[in-house]
Amino acid sequence: MMFYRRDQVVVFVFVIVTAAAEVQKNLSPECKQFLYMGTLPRGLEEQPLKMICQFYEGKPRFVTLYDTVSHIPVYSAYTFKRSDGSKKADAPWMYEPQLSTVTGPREMQQFPSEDVHKSFEDAQAVLDDYSDTVIFERGQLNPDEHQAHPNDKAATYTLTNVVPQVRDFNIGPWKSHEHTIRRRLNNYCRGTAYVVTGVTTSGQMIRRRNINRLAIPTYLWSAYCCIDFDHNAPFSERSKFPAFAAHGLNDRENNMVQEMTIQQLEDFLKRVTYVGNSFQIFYDNCVPPNSDTSGLRLH
Repeated sequence: MMFYRRDQVVVFVFVIVTAAAEVQKNLSPECKQFLYMGTLPRGLEEQPLKMICQFYEGKPRFVTLYDTVSHIPVYSAYTFKRSDGSKKADAPWMYEPQLSTVTGPREMQQFPSEDVHKSFEDAQAVLDDYSDTVIFERGQLNPDEHQAHPNDKAATYTLTNVVPQVRDFNIGPWKSHEHTIRRRLNNYCRGTAYVVTGVTTSGQMIRRRNINRLAIPTYLWSAYCCIDFDHNAPFSERSKFPAFAAHGLNDRENNMVQEMTIQQLEDFLKRVTYVGNSFQIFYDNCVPPNSDTSGLRLH
């Protein structure tokens, strides 16, 4: 969800298209595997955004909804992989050729060493956009520590999976939250965990050469869904299944990440962004099929 306020004119923008270094108007079956029940978040007006099914080394890795005007992702949706939390320190930063030309390669590509960014910087962020941002750094929506295979980790290093995060928030409360979710899903999710992590914005931009280049997120939010979980887990953890969520203010202060139910996050996003009353992150709020009790906390 994108929320802009410029010259007192309020505009809401949302993207519904796909790519994997491949941009698609409709999600292919191989890309739907990263969405619970193969279903995108519901209750959003269609806008000129791009859905990217992120391909790397011949395989789809996750899905990103991308704003080619503000040059940041609206959200990334991925499946969590059990991991030790290690980072892939040698991964190069990449971009998506098909955001700039439909004839571009299907897979994300490493940024070229020579200065040829102008050929694709109109549609997406480039490394120069983050070079002089001072308090901001590149924050991944699908973090590499939530992936296990080296190629899955490497695929998270595309700028289409990155937003400008205040450094204090990124390395502090938000990183701690990512650690918490990794440990929780590692320990208590027995099946597939689906995660959607996104942003809200309010019109503030990072400029380069006096041109608006990157929208600065106001909030980061995240939600997971795992219907096959350990019912013998401690109540403090069991109560956070099958689904739970969180949001945090992308700022130096007052940036504590607050955990909450999916419904509470959806209500919050309805207040701070323009989404429909039917807005829903996961199909049926991640209530397991034929369940009489798991959904009590979500509705």
